[in-house]
Amino acid sequence: MKKFTFKGVLDGFRQSVQPQATRQEQEIQEQLKADHFTLKKTFRHGFPYSPTSFAFDPVQKLLAIGDKSGYIRILGRPGVDAHAKHEGESECAVLFAQFLVNEGALVTVTADDTIHLWSIRQKTPRIVQSLKFQRERVTCIHLPVGSKWLYVGTEKGNIHVVHIDTFALSGYIINWNKAIEVVRTSHPGAVIALCDNPLDANKLLIAFECGLLVLWDLKAKCAELRWQAAEAVKSLAWHYEGKYFVSSHTDGSICSWPTKPQAKPQSQVCPHAKINKDGNAEKCKPIYKVDLKSSATGETFTIFSGGMPSEKGSKSNCITVMVGKATTVLEMEHAVCDFITLCENPWPCETQEPYAIAVLLQYDLVLIDLLTPGFPCFESPYPMDLHESPVTCCTYLTDCPSDLVPAFYSVGRTTTSKKSCFSEREWPISGGEWSPASCSYSEIVITGHQDGSLKFWDSGAGTLQILYKLKTAKMFEKPRSHVAHSHPESDNPLAVHLIFLCSESRRLCVAGAMGQVMLFKFRKVESTSEVLVLEIPILYENFDDIYGTSPECDFLTGHQVQKAESSDSDKTTECSLKVRFGAQRKPPGFQSQLVCLTTGPNRRNVQVTSLCISSSYGLMAYGTEYGLVIIDIIQKICLLSVACPDLYGAHDPYSRTPKSPKRIENKEEQSRSPSSDQASDAEELQYNCLYVIVWKFFDQRQRSCNCNTAAAAAATTTAAAGIAAAAATATVAVTAATAAAVTAATAATIDGWWP
Repeated sequence: MKKFTFKGVLDGFRQSVQPQATRQEQEIQEQLKADHFTLKKTFRHGFPYSPTSFAFDPVQKLLAIGDKSGYIRILGRPGVDAHAKHEGESECAVLFAQFLVNEGALVTVTADDTIHLWSIRQKTPRIVQSLKFQRERVTCIHLPVGSKWLYVGTEKGNIHVVHIDTFALSGYIINWNKAIEVVRTSHPGAVIALCDNPLDANKLLIAFECGLLVLWDLKAKCAELRWQAAEAVKSLAWHYEGKYFVSSHTDGSICSWPTKPQAKPQSQVCPHAKINKDGNAEKCKPIYKVDLKSSATGETFTIFSGGMPSEKGSKSNCITVMVGKATTVLEMEHAVCDFITLCENPWPCETQEPYAIAVLLQYDLVLIDLLTPGFPCFESPYPMDLHESPVTCCTYLTDCPSDLVPAFYSVGRTTTSKKSCFSEREWPISGGEWSPASCSYSEIVITGHQDGSLKFWDSGAGTLQILYKLKTAKMFEKPRSHVAHSHPESDNPLAVHLIFLCSESRRLCVAGAMGQVMLFKFRKVESTSEVLVLEIPILYENFDDIYGTSPECDFLTGHQVQKAESSDSDKTTECSLKVRFGAQRKPPGFQSQLVCLTTGPNRRNVQVTSLCISSSYGLMAYGTEYGLVIIDIIQKICLLSVACPDLYGAHDPYSRTPKSPKRIENKEEQSRSPSSDQASDAEELQYNCLYVIVWKFFDQRQRSCNCNTAAAAAATTTAAAGIAAAAATATVAVTAATAAAVTAATAATIDGWWP
């Protein structure tokens, strides 16, 4: 007979009532590991660091820049921007670069004496062939238009020939001892420049370092003509008719040589040499490069860099354009690395029709219009200098609303007016193809700058494209020249430190260096209105009770909050920023609505440490080194301005680590909890409900890190949405009984946080 027990009956009852346990699914083995993920560069923006070489394709209208680190940057129409880098031993400076005209290929020479052939037919350029010189250093290269033979000059004075298709050295070599005169006993030096005759591709012009010029006949394998210059040669350039050529020299002179035996040049000029009191010409700096181009009207353009007087104070960052008897000196902002004359006709045997000059500077790229009187510059469609004004902060937004980027594009076009100093012609570098819809989601980068401006960039297309620029400096009066240097940021009072954009409501709040917080609203139409200004002080008067009687309260470690009472020796510093009063015209885009000028004790300028905005609650909150501020952005009033000591109170409700180690003899003190401290004193039950919430949030952060004043303000900003519900209704003190109940409930919750 089966024996029944109470436990068995109970188990059977439970099985009949409870559902059957579901069968657990088989655990999936995770295959992804940390080493499966790696960082990848998506694109690079900004001007190449230390540019060293320059090349241009006149047919495909592409520009290539090589730099000191081995990078190659290829530019075309706005949006076409490709980057490539030499790898391995060739990860060094790019000395020379030259396009294979209209063939989608590029030849580069690196500092390790290696010649590379790049293919640029695909989106990412890649190296197809490489050839390394072991015993000689490469000093110059020359590739004639439409030719398959690349001429390579070396430091030993020899010229080698490389076939482009096979990328192998030819057996044809021009040795230096065969190029010089028979009676010459010294070495001519390195090969400085190579250039073929426009009318006869079999005649190669060679310039040696010592000033020797040789016209070499490639078929006859001998020197046809030789000339000896008085000074060292820097560059060569042929006239399109092939009857003469010009050379530039280290003494700042340009010599013209006819294609016939002649001991001296037919003309020698120093364009920038001045005649001193003694009647002698002053010394000039070298002319590093000279170019000779002709137009259909018969005008000859002589363009060169350098050649300025070597006296102290003279600037050599110039490009000189000589047309007939007219000489125009174009002063550049930075040192000139190289320049290329852009022509309509790529063939050197015809009139080239020059229309622009591309100048590679140390920190910029400048294009000069040769078809407009005065030779103005083209306005660059892609800003090369990200740090036009130094970047002080940056914000990255992804997965933005689909209509946000087009809205920025529209207002960017309307607000950007073409400056009168720029050329009205279109940007001449127009090669390549660019698809703006290359990314499935929108990405926006916002940069804040030292001059108070903000730039909005579209980073979703693989390159940083400027969308819109906002200038906050227009909201303020110009600062006085004798601004007191009591604040570390007084030298740059308009610098942007924090940016917060709500992409849904299109509200933007910006914090500056002097504690100014600005609120903007995006609008597509122009308006005229006055900017509302709120002056919000953060003060606390009774400080001795806090810092003098509480040895365990060590949460103020950074900026010590000072007393509000000022003495004769303590001079107050007023805010140096003043908002412009009256109605102001606001163009389409982000239009200013509110400016908050926050000051600390003794009218000190504060440092904004955190910033956020809640469009759903209609609130803006920001934390400073002295306290917290909450603004109603709908009614444009200040809801809360509280100092950090007010957030903690005169009696710290929680036990903290003592400043110095000491023995705790009382066991009751050792196991003391926050709830027992609050229940021990009836006066502590008079706290406001709002302060209880703030304390609760602070203590959770306090146990993980040492909270100084700035960190407390930063943490408080995150809790602004929770504080808003209590602050928007009322800040009326509750009764003692209600406060005691709320405090007890909060303390019980806090006890659950402690381990």
